[in-house]
Amino acid sequence: MLPEISRRSFLKWSAVVGAGAALGGAAALDTGLKPLARTAEATGTPVPDKMVWQQCTVNCGGYSCALRLHVKDDVIVRVDTDQLDRSGFPAMRACLRGRATRKFVYNPDRLKQPMKRVGKRGEGKFEPITWDEAYTLIAENLDRIIKTYGNQAVFNHYASGTDGTSRTPIPRLLNMLGGYLGYYGTYSSACYTWAAPYTYGSADCNSADDLVNSRLIVLFASNPGETQPGGGNEFHWLMQAKRAGVKIIVVDPRLSDTAKALADEWIPIRPTTDNALIDAMAYVMITENLHDQAFLDKYCVGFDDAHLPAGAPPKSSYKSYVLGEADGVPKTPEWAEAITGVPRQTIVRLAREIAITKPCALLQHYGWQRNAYGEQPVRGLPVLMAMTGNIGRSGGGTGLTPSRKGAPSPSIPTGTNPVKAQIPVFMWTEAIVRGKELTAKDGVLGADKLDANIKFIWNYGGNTLINQHSDAGATHRILQDESLCEFIVVHDVMMTPSARYADLLLPDRTSYERLHLGRGSTNVMGDRFYLGVPAITPLFDAKTNYEVCAGVAAKLGIYDQFTEGKTWEDWCREAIAALGEKNPGFPTWEKLLEDPIVRGTQEKPVIAFASFIADPESNPLKTPSGKIEIYSEQLARLGAQRGNADELPPIPKYVPAWEGPNAPAELREKYPLQLVGHHTKRRVHSTHDNNPWLEEVEPQMLTINEIDAAERGIRDGDMVRVWN
Repeated sequence: MLPEISRRSFLKWSAVVGAGAALGGAAALDTGLKPLARTAEATGTPVPDKMVWQQCTVNCGGYSCALRLHVKDDVIVRVDTDQLDRSGFPAMRACLRGRATRKFVYNPDRLKQPMKRVGKRGEGKFEPITWDEAYTLIAENLDRIIKTYGNQAVFNHYASGTDGTSRTPIPRLLNMLGGYLGYYGTYSSACYTWAAPYTYGSADCNSADDLVNSRLIVLFASNPGETQPGGGNEFHWLMQAKRAGVKIIVVDPRLSDTAKALADEWIPIRPTTDNALIDAMAYVMITENLHDQAFLDKYCVGFDDAHLPAGAPPKSSYKSYVLGEADGVPKTPEWAEAITGVPRQTIVRLAREIAITKPCALLQHYGWQRNAYGEQPVRGLPVLMAMTGNIGRSGGGTGLTPSRKGAPSPSIPTGTNPVKAQIPVFMWTEAIVRGKELTAKDGVLGADKLDANIKFIWNYGGNTLINQHSDAGATHRILQDESLCEFIVVHDVMMTPSARYADLLLPDRTSYERLHLGRGSTNVMGDRFYLGVPAITPLFDAKTNYEVCAGVAAKLGIYDQFTEGKTWEDWCREAIAALGEKNPGFPTWEKLLEDPIVRGTQEKPVIAFASFIADPESNPLKTPSGKIEIYSEQLARLGAQRGNADELPPIPKYVPAWEGPNAPAELREKYPLQLVGHHTKRRVHSTHDNNPWLEEVEPQMLTINEIDAAERGIRDGDMVRVWN
């Protein structure tokens, strides 16, 4: 076990603060890396005693960038990043967020000791307690709630503030107590993850390093220049494509940094209307005979009536919809202009350019699927890729998000959850208020209905309780009512808005103060693995998730069963050994201590579905038909079962959002502006929002169209109030 921070170390840390230097501690494990004196001297920082490699674990969607922490006298004095650049694989250089890590580790908002609530929930009033008292509180409330309401009343909350293996102790403990209510889906990519497989059977796409082989790239709902600007991620390869002369067009309501840096053309569009633009471009391609009919006939289901499934109604194909044969409304550029705000001439020109430029890559990210009916454009863009025959070829893609095979994933045993019931992740507040009313029709999986409302929440490393969830006012009222959810545990690094709703508030260690195993995300250049070793002595009276769960297990009389006599390092060593058995050549623990980063070995770009295109009979897709399903019989049945076929159609189509720009006139008159919560480079969700260096880079601000601003007498630098 790592030593706790001493008073002497803390005083030394405080002295460094007064001197204006960066802060830190001593590492328990040394990677053997040697200091680079020349680099330190050039920057004016002290020559480090050692340098420790770490993974940037904030949830930008990449988890891929390398941080090299310079440690001097128990203090992190500098953070730099990867410099290794080899053919086919770029250096994993961290962006400004990763390089500002010192101000995250040594932030005054760090939680320093366990505390229990003394005021009303949400007031943020707490008093210090001991760790023994904290373990007792968790154990007693878990035991009481399970005995009173059953295990479905316990919820291990969705969170994305920390990654890797650090989350596994909670499900391991809860499974030993009889299980807990599970969830499915994510706040990040729920519509994307759910919808894409209805078209392809998976969410595969060409890897980002294939973009240099395109002649035209069009980005929809995509802003990697601010969300994933680190080395090796998609933005790096887009810049390489730009340098290679590839034309890039960005479709986005906002003039993002990605558009400023890369776009030959920026096409602004009204939020939630992208699928109307897609439909109109399909109309142009069909009426001008620019589509690849041979490709559609061979590889797709449901583009036209001749290729509909046997039981599908007449005129229910995508082509019939676009031409207005069923509803009498042709999806013309003029029709789309009125909805999207994109001029008809622009729609026609863009459709022609996409159709005749080969190869062409249409890319999407997650922005547009975080709206009402966000699954429609997720499935809509692949239709254009099929219509232009760009699927399965280099420089093309699938119309989804670039991806490639990830590094091996480490696993810490959690056991099996005896509770099979799961809810859609977004419905946790519903499960607090009326859980026993929720049935399979509401999205419950694994059970016909729930047996209990949520009464116990364990929230580790996340700010979803109030920050990420929608309708903060209603959520506040639900959480504040102690008769609903009876006990909330929050274990985190910072005093977040969610932490204010805790009954028990526990301080966590940053990933730079504890041992963890991590890997890159598959939706970027994800074939990277990290052994994250502690770079500094843990600050304050913070404990890891494993220590907390072991302490609770002891109170419940299952300590030996939970730990099996192993430390966290023992579990991590076993996980690495298991990876080595399954993946010959994977480094041993000892080798990882010498070089904690395992870099990818895939030198060639991944071309999604290339084998299917080469031989569809021998290499069918994982859809029911084995083909690209523009018309999905599964969705047709689902829409019929739920009685909302207009909102859940078997083909992708424009469905107006209920609070979108084309809402009823009385609603638009009441709410004349539409708020877009775009991501920016200063933070990842709420992580780094309180980082003073990043506040200097990009202060928190509201951006508004200058015409709308002038109508309201608003000028740059004004303080405004936003309400609904």
